[in-house]
Amino acid sequence: MRLGINLGYWGAGMDGDNLAVAQEADRLGYDVCWAAEAYGSDAPTVLAWVAAKTERIDVGSAIMQIPARQPAMTAMTAATLDSLTGGRFRLGLGVSGPQVSEGWYGVKFDKPLARTREYVEIVRRAMTRERLTYDGEHWTLPLPGGPGKPIKLTVHPEREHIPLYIAAIGPKNLEQTGEIADGALLIFPSADHLEETALRHLRAGREKAGLTMEGFDVCPTLPLALGDDVTALADVFRPYTALYVGGMGSRKQNFYNQLAQRMGYEREAAEIQDKYLAGDKAGAAAAVPHSLIDQTTLLGSVERIAERMTAYAEAGVTTLTLAPAGFTLDERVAALRAGVEAMERAGV
Repeated sequence: MRLGINLGYWGAGMDGDNLAVAQEADRLGYDVCWAAEAYGSDAPTVLAWVAAKTERIDVGSAIMQIPARQPAMTAMTAATLDSLTGGRFRLGLGVSGPQVSEGWYGVKFDKPLARTREYVEIVRRAMTRERLTYDGEHWTLPLPGGPGKPIKLTVHPEREHIPLYIAAIGPKNLEQTGEIADGALLIFPSADHLEETALRHLRAGREKAGLTMEGFDVCPTLPLALGDDVTALADVFRPYTALYVGGMGSRKQNFYNQLAQRMGYEREAAEIQDKYLAGDKAGAAAAVPHSLIDQTTLLGSVERIAERMTAYAEAGVTTLTLAPAGFTLDERVAALRAGVEAMERAGV
C-alpha cells in the first residue's frame, strides 16, 4: 500500500503551509499529492505550482469537475501537466453535485453516469493524438453542419495513457468506475465496510470489462490527526462530517448521506440531515456518532494509526491518501511524519 496526501482546497488561508506540506511529503517519499476544486481555487493551477516546487511526488486532481470543462479542454490540461511534470500527473474526474453543477457552472445535473462515460472516452481518444471525432448523446465532435473539422492534440504528453481516476460513491458509479477508469477516489471510507460499500461494485465493473482488480488503484482519503485523546480528536471533525452527511446536496440527493446509511447509520444520517437543513449546524455536528468519525479517519497514537492502516491494506486499499490535520504547519508536518512511521510499523 502506498501513501498519498490531499491538500484540499487552495485559498483557505494556509497556502504557504500547503506548499511546505507538499514539499515535506515529497521528501518523505509520499507517492502522490492531490488537490481539490469546488467553486474557489481550481486544481490544475495548484498542481502546476506544487509540481514546480517538488521533485519526485506525483500530482493529481481530486477532482477536476466534469461540468467545469469540455472534455477536449481536460485532455489539453492533462497533456500539458504531464509534459511539464515529466510524467507525474494523475487525472481525477468527478461530476460534482447538482448545486455546484447547476448553480455555479450552469450545467444540468442529469444522466451523470452517461456523461462521465462519454467524457472519459473523449479524453482518452484525444490523448491518442488522432483526429478527434465523437458521436454521443452529450457530445458530438465536430458539430454537424458547421465549419468544424476533426482536430488532433498538438501537445505531446509524456505518456499517451495518463492514469485516470473517478470520484465515486454510489454503487452504479463505482461499478462504472471499475469498468472505465484506472482508479477510484473514495471519501468517508471505512475499512470495516469497504467491501460492501465500494469494492464489490468496483470488482463487478472490472469483470464487466474483462479485467481484474490487478493494477486498479483503490484510493480513499482519510483525515489523520495525531494525539492521545481520540474522543477530542474526533470532535474536531464533527462539523466536517456533518457538512457532508447533512448538507452536501439536497434531501433527496446527498450521496454522502446515502453512504452513511449503507454503513448502518440510517437513523443517525436522517437526524444529521434534518438538523443541518433546518439551519442547526451545531446540532447536526452533535448528532454525528463518534464511531462514524472514528471509522472514517485515522486518529490517535502512531501505534493505533498503524493498526488502522493494516486494516485498510487488508480490505483492499492500494493508495491511502492522508489529509494531515493540524492548526499549525508544525502539527501538519508531524502528522505527515507520523503517517510514514505508522506505515513502517504496519509493514504494509
